[in-house]
Amino acid sequence: MTLQPLTPEAAITSNTLPEIDYPDSDGNPMSDNTEQYRWIVIIKENLEIMFADDPNVFIAGDLLWYPVRHTQKRFAPNVMVAIGRPKGRRGSYKQWLEDNIAPQIVFEILSPSNKDRRGIDSLEEKFDFYETYGVKEYYIYDPDEMILEGWQRVGDRLVKIPSMMDWVSPLLGIRFDWTTGQELVLSRPDGQRFLSSIELDRRLQQSKIQVWQEQQRAEQERKRAEIQRQRAEQESQRAEQESQRANRLAARLRELGIDPDDEL
Repeated sequence: MTLQPLTPEAAITSNTLPEIDYPDSDGNPMSDNTEQYRWIVIIKENLEIMFADDPNVFIAGDLLWYPVRHTQKRFAPNVMVAIGRPKGRRGSYKQWLEDNIAPQIVFEILSPSNKDRRGIDSLEEKFDFYETYGVKEYYIYDPDEMILEGWQRVGDRLVKIPSMMDWVSPLLGIRFDWTTGQELVLSRPDGQRFLSSIELDRRLQQSKIQVWQEQQRAEQERKRAEIQRQRAEQESQRAEQESQRANRLAARLRELGIDPDDEL
């Protein structure tokens, strides 16, 4: 039997291709303005809180995602969630080092710069990238125009969600409370609204105050109970003393030949 020569494609495998550099930065800023940054932080940090006890949900903001080895093709989603991957530090998300698990959920927050012609082209490229490499849920929010759009994977395509009003993410369980022209409100599965860092701090401080107040009330109740106990103990001691005095008096009367039990 004559062996056929390997084709160039078969001869060059991922193990024989030379390794290349995978930069951890693309040189672009994380955000263009305070509102875009605020929303990136709100979504990323509240998701972190939601999944704090699950070691196998990795969440990142503005982290470069390289889906394929030996190419520098990549994008940095504003927020991405990789279910099934451990938490931890990463300079970038190299999918072939992550059990080949692609981030399943991606959020993009619009800003003035990605709504000009260059930005639109960039969003189209991102959409094609996310559709090609396995994103299952893709959400775009424009905080200036208060516009929300979402896509869900059906087969090998990302299909637009007809209405985002009261939409619940199948993978995250979070609720999108939104109507046209109103600011987006995100809620956890337990109904807790996504909060900003200031709101979280205020809630923490309020919680501390409530705990302190409860401790003060408990201490006051303890002191009142202690006072009642001491009073009851004093009453018992007085009753005991009265009983002892009565017994001594009765004994003295008997010594005098008088029966204290006789009726007068």
